[in-house]
Amino acid sequence: MTAAKIRASLHHIVKAYKAKLSSYPEDIFQLTPPIDGWSYSEVYSHIFDSSLLSLIALENCIKGKGEDKPTHFAVKVILFFGAFPPAQKYKVPKRLIDRVKKISKTEALDFILEFEKALEHAYPNVSKANKRIKTPHPRLGYLNAQQWFRFIGIHLKHHLKQLNRIEQSFKG
Repeated sequence: MTAAKIRASLHHIVKAYKAKLSSYPEDIFQLTPPIDGWSYSEVYSHIFDSSLLSLIALENCIKGKGEDKPTHFAVKVILFFGAFPPAQKYKVPKRLIDRVKKISKTEALDFILEFEKALEHAYPNVSKANKRIKTPHPRLGYLNAQQWFRFIGIHLKHHLKQLNRIEQSFKG
């Protein structure tokens, strides 16, 4: 998938996050859902914080601040198919768990806007980055700029499904 197609996909996904955000009543945005787990608020906190961190890792690759390391085959499969393996529960890496917070809808929108701005700043140089320069992901190993760009979309889609499960739990 080209950087331009990934960028278009990212904009489409972020538009879905914005639409969902505006549809959530303020009084339940921070509530723990009936299925337990994260609130809408915590999902937004995690996904846009980690997406911004991913863009920093991507920028480091663009600037040549990385290493020439291999990418694991399983990670290449995830990137190729554009999804994490199904029916598997993933835990937030320990170094990121303390960053997940309950935030307001306004803070969530600010996070989204900050991400969009950083995305537009990084995008023009993704295709130009050296594919051999990689920075570490907490779970997936070393990724280059293009792989980070693809991962961001996969991760955003993954948590969009989580929001759908939370919505169903409040309805059901």
